[in-house]
Amino acid sequence: MPRTNDEAARLLNELSVLTGLAEGNPNAFRVRAYQNGARAVKGLGRDISEMSEAELLSVKGIGKAIASKLAEYLQTGTIRKLEELRDKHPVGQRELLRVPGLGPKSVQLLREVLGITDLPGLTAALDGDRLAELPGFGEKTVENLRRGIERFELTSHDRRLPIAQALPVAEELVADLRARLDTDEVVYAGSLRRFRDTIGDIDILVATGDVDAANASVASLPQVQEVLARGDTKTSFLTFDGMQVDVRVVEPGHLGAALVYFTGSKAHNIELRQRAIQRGWLLNEYALTDQETDAIVAASTEEDIYAALDLAWIAPELREGRDEVALAARGELPDLVSLEDIRGDLHDHSDHSGDGRMSLEDLVAAAREHGLQYIAVTDHAEDLRINGVSKPGMLAIRRRLRELQEGVDDIRLLHGAELNIGIDGSLDYDHDFLLTFDWCVASVHSHFRLDPDAQTERVITAMRHPAVNVIGHLTGRRIGKRPGIDLHVDRVLDAAVETGTAIEINSNLDRLDAPDEIIREGVARGVTFVISTDAHAVREFDYLRHGIRQARRGGVPRDRVANTWETERFLGWAGTKRASA
Repeated sequence: MPRTNDEAARLLNELSVLTGLAEGNPNAFRVRAYQNGARAVKGLGRDISEMSEAELLSVKGIGKAIASKLAEYLQTGTIRKLEELRDKHPVGQRELLRVPGLGPKSVQLLREVLGITDLPGLTAALDGDRLAELPGFGEKTVENLRRGIERFELTSHDRRLPIAQALPVAEELVADLRARLDTDEVVYAGSLRRFRDTIGDIDILVATGDVDAANASVASLPQVQEVLARGDTKTSFLTFDGMQVDVRVVEPGHLGAALVYFTGSKAHNIELRQRAIQRGWLLNEYALTDQETDAIVAASTEEDIYAALDLAWIAPELREGRDEVALAARGELPDLVSLEDIRGDLHDHSDHSGDGRMSLEDLVAAAREHGLQYIAVTDHAEDLRINGVSKPGMLAIRRRLRELQEGVDDIRLLHGAELNIGIDGSLDYDHDFLLTFDWCVASVHSHFRLDPDAQTERVITAMRHPAVNVIGHLTGRRIGKRPGIDLHVDRVLDAAVETGTAIEINSNLDRLDAPDEIIREGVARGVTFVISTDAHAVREFDYLRHGIRQARRGGVPRDRVANTWETERFLGWAGTKRASA
């Protein structure tokens, strides 16, 4: 996605949140208009700075008011209405919206009646049983608030933010600093570089000999709301989203050492330091040095440091202090998948799905532009009330795909569906019709609170259907918003192997589902995986890079990802279950 679009969409999303707070209604017309505008901007294949007003107005979801705010952003770098709402609704108040069960109306009520404007104030009120004074805050509501705060660790000193919120901001900051300092040696590190699904704060490293210029560039960033601390080589600040960012300036030629130090988990770094000590060396954020002579052994690149410690380079996503150092020492690290290995995308929605925002023609063109050899169009099936496609609708999609296939010979177009797993494991459509699809994803979209036995049984039942190739977003989680369903994971993964059903690694940052711990267990049990974008708009094909990193974090070997396979091998595998029906 062009960076301009990325930033504009983020501002429109923030405007929708703050407008909801101001009006006490998350479904107000203007709130929905900003949300639709943000989705439209994110889905564009062109940079908005290169588009005329007429071209913007022709985009579904962008009306005159949104186009005006986009023009204001392009001219000034901000939106005046957003600045006004930021002043009225500080970060602490916005964070209340992260508590499950609290919406803009409730947050407004808390502020007006009890003077509660942040999470500490809410937890104090809960501890003091003060919420009983409010209409609509019965005993069950209060208990749900307590449970939500506890489950998402919202009051922890180590409170973490969803990666979907942190990663775009980090990428914007890195790009801004690179442009301002005219250098590529600006990178983010920390748990974000390890691709953890929640982030404590954002760590950014800048390698430059001009510390003053670096500090001045950081101070002038438009994302800075408040500077928390400023030193010679480190600046900490809060963004308007309430994220803490720590920017560290390191000397040129020492970026590798800093990256190793500020990327690895505590456990990973301890193991590296122990290996250094065994060799008479010292490893810190500045360099790997000889303890007797102070001579630098390695500092400029991570590869140099790992090699000096007799280790293969360890991918950032693996640096959690589990078994990666031992595997690197033995030369047994998995051959991890990379973006260049992916040959197909197998979970994509056209505008035939109620929430899809690209035509079949645009979907196919985007897949070809990304160099894919095969793609599955998997619009929502009929049991999804709002977005589902009827059987006649699916047949119409199939006919059009066959027509499109006649015009291209560099990509294989598969007609699929994203089926809904019912409470008993049943699926949309009848058995015979299901077998006419080329590919089927089956996903849980409802009944998230069943007990583990029931959830496990419904998923395994769906797996046993010969039309089901893959289970989509296995747990149904939305990071920081909705916990995943409770499953007996071992039984589900064993059933996946037994039935020849793949487990999806969903690339959407809100999901990253299956979680990495389930992926690791799946690798150990012999599961086959599929990395899919779940794209609903053209630009969402770029999400594939996130799914790749989630797979790497889970330690999935390249050949265990089915959509790295050549077309004929993949199609043979995909048709195996149907052939046995």
